[in-house]
Amino acid sequence: MLVLRPYSHLAPQTVCTTSNPALLYEQKIGEHREVHPAVIRNDSEYQEAQRRLEADQGFLQQQRQALKELDLSEQDVEYAMQPALSFHAQLHEEIEWYERVKQRDFGTISSLTAIGQLLIAARIANGMTQRELADKLGVKESQASRDERNEYHGITVERAQRVLDALDERISATLDKERRPQELVYA
Repeated sequence: MLVLRPYSHLAPQTVCTTSNPALLYEQKIGEHREVHPAVIRNDSEYQEAQRRLEADQGFLQQQRQALKELDLSEQDVEYAMQPALSFHAQLHEEIEWYERVKQRDFGTISSLTAIGQLLIAARIANGMTQRELADKLGVKESQASRDERNEYHGITVERAQRVLDALDERISATLDKERRPQELVYA
């Protein structure tokens, strides 16, 4: 039985075959478990992401070999591999982000819409669990989890400050005039 699935749902022992290099099909072998990639929020998710990244290396090799055995051109093989390679690269970026955050390397945000990810990063850098943050805020753990899952979308300034206070953090800001490219005028 062949089932169309996004790469993120493929178990490492899965073999994929296709007659159309634009599509990746999953042929189930043994037990299948779904893994939903998301921002890494704690050490156990970090360790799981590292295991998945390593397992993905084997999967990518198997996938490439299975596509080559279909006598596809090298260009078609590369085209068919792009979704899998993209998910692999995304997972690698998430691991790197978590490692930087643990070292308090937050980078600079250039838009207030990124405040949610900064709040999540601050909690992680402080070694605080969602439960501990929820306790400090006087809310249920499920609320803290939901807020982070939504990256604090729509958070008020007052509420963001409460989270920062609970984390014993402060934020500094600078304003820079946005420079827009000037249009060229030809005379």
